[in-house]
Amino acid sequence: MSSEAEPISKAEESAYGVRVQKLRFLGGWLGSAIPMLVFIVAAISLCVVLAEKGAPDESGLILAVVAGLVVGMFFCRNPWAEYCQAIFDGMSQPVGVIAVICWVWAGMFAKVLAAGGLVEGLVWLGGATGFSGGLFAMATFLLAALFATAVGTGYGTTIAFCQLLYPAGMVLGADPIMLFAAILSGAAFGDNLAPVSDTTIVSAVTQETDVPGVVRSRFKYAVTAAIPAALLFLLFGGGGQVDAAQAGVLIGRLANPAGLILLVPFGLVIYLALSGRHIVVSITWGILVAIGLILLSNIGFVADVLGGPLAEPGKLLFVDVEARAVTGALTDGINGFVKMSILILFIVTAGHIMNVGGALEGIKRGMMKIVKTSVRRAELVIVSTVAALNVFITVNTAAEIAAAPFVRDMGKAFRLHPYRRANFLDAVSSAFGYIFPWSGGVLLGVATLRDVSAQYAFVGAPPSPMDVWPYVFHGWLLAAVMAGAAATGLGRRYAGPAGEPLVHPPGEEGSRTA
Repeated sequence: MSSEAEPISKAEESAYGVRVQKLRFLGGWLGSAIPMLVFIVAAISLCVVLAEKGAPDESGLILAVVAGLVVGMFFCRNPWAEYCQAIFDGMSQPVGVIAVICWVWAGMFAKVLAAGGLVEGLVWLGGATGFSGGLFAMATFLLAALFATAVGTGYGTTIAFCQLLYPAGMVLGADPIMLFAAILSGAAFGDNLAPVSDTTIVSAVTQETDVPGVVRSRFKYAVTAAIPAALLFLLFGGGGQVDAAQAGVLIGRLANPAGLILLVPFGLVIYLALSGRHIVVSITWGILVAIGLILLSNIGFVADVLGGPLAEPGKLLFVDVEARAVTGALTDGINGFVKMSILILFIVTAGHIMNVGGALEGIKRGMMKIVKTSVRRAELVIVSTVAALNVFITVNTAAEIAAAPFVRDMGKAFRLHPYRRANFLDAVSSAFGYIFPWSGGVLLGVATLRDVSAQYAFVGAPPSPMDVWPYVFHGWLLAAVMAGAAATGLGRRYAGPAGEPLVHPPGEEGSRTA
């Protein structure tokens, strides 16, 4: 017997944890796209089947992507051990892990603010202005945009504002469809701009750049779309019947100005994030300050100033001995993202299979034939690709992650600055995630309004997803702004040798720091 160890085969290397660099599939590189294609088709089918019931549960979407990975196994020409190792490799990709960690922190922050009554404080602020009709619809859009930017969850904003501002708007003369569209538009604004938003985090991480810089660079695009959107809601948001007496009773029952003190922690998070602090550090300080304010509000003289405690400590954290469970806002914030985290990790895995199987490189080569040497065409192709994936994938974060490698590789080929790439990726994903009838944000809102209708007789049946999609003004305008920026080159920046943004490609005459 030789004293030297027998060489390990390529398949055995994979089984022992060596990363797989390349997979071969029946049908060539197209075969490696099968797991993602199976997921997309299943996601669309679930949306169609559940269109009247609301957004599909993440469990069904997880099963869809797992089924896609199983089907892909049968098309793989490598030993199956290598395919399975590629699944493990994909599951451990930093982009998925980082996103999950940030979601857990962001989820806890959002739930603590909600438990403390921030939404009720914003409701009071809207009601105190005396707005009705189109003014109320515009105010709803602006308040939803503010709230979503603060807490970083467009879906959470949709639920909260459908539950609270929608019924108030019905008795203040707002048009039901326009009011729902205003809520969705505000959610899209915050999903795009919030430093703690999952789409913001994913866009920055996948394009290998920092969150604060990305947020600063995209502010001009978000505001350019928001201003005309607000005016459109003002012009077309009225038309309902005003019942001032009923409106006063409703606002009086729902509103609580004390919750506005929680503007302090979410303002702190935005300030820290934009100042360059790590996003987890920023959110941690926001959570601690929010909890501190809520606990202080239970102390005598502070409660007297606020008009009562913001929330009982048990709403933040409670050990239920009989049920053997820990409940409260903090645990709810974590639990709310468990399924979504699993789903995203599997979608990242399907994207990794496409990468090692050559699909992303094949798509890139095909697009390069269209693009050739034109940076304008390259940016238009990036916008079109991100838009197409968001049309077909229910969850905009999932679509964003699927598109991210293509956007990164295409952008790098033309030396586009990471901020520019991240803005195309996130803005289009955030816009389309709240527009189409099968989009998760729309279906979630409809499901929430169905419960609201059962609670308040005057609200009536919720708008149909097929009725609201043309009027999500901010979503459409934001997508148009980004398409216009690609077509005209407005705001285009290139990456310099040290990563600095340049007006012209590095090395060209006249190139200077932006």
